[in-house]
Amino acid sequence: QVQLVESGGGLVQGGGSLRLSCAASGRIFSNYAMGWVRQAPGKEREFVAGIRWSSGSTRYADSVKGRFTISRDNVKNTVYLQMNSLKPEDTAVYYCAAGQTGGSYYVPSRLDDYDYWGQGTQVTVSS
Repeated sequence: QVQLVESGGGLVQGGGSLRLSCAASGRIFSNYAMGWVRQAPGKEREFVAGIRWSSGSTRYADSVKGRFTISRDNVKNTVYLQMNSLKPEDTAVYYCAAGQTGGSYYVPSRLDDYDYWGQGTQVTVSS
């Protein structure tokens, strides 16, 4: 089993920054992919960013490219999402997810490829 705990959400003005953290514990294998997924009110969950533990390969949704950066600390078993230039449309609950689909350099964007999920952390961006 894998446990994921998110933190770092909050209220921020448009143009501001936040850093989310996802602490992973349990049977995390070096080849896992870690992803950030968000769900805005009344909308479906959408992939935001992902990273492969072993290679550090990353993948981003077009809507966050150039503004968000995903990274990992292999010693602390923690994944981060640095969010800059935040917009009101970034308001959502952000979930951390983990999955084994794919090889060492592949980062899945399909939500079905992620097997474990955290409880989520709220991010609210005011205009």
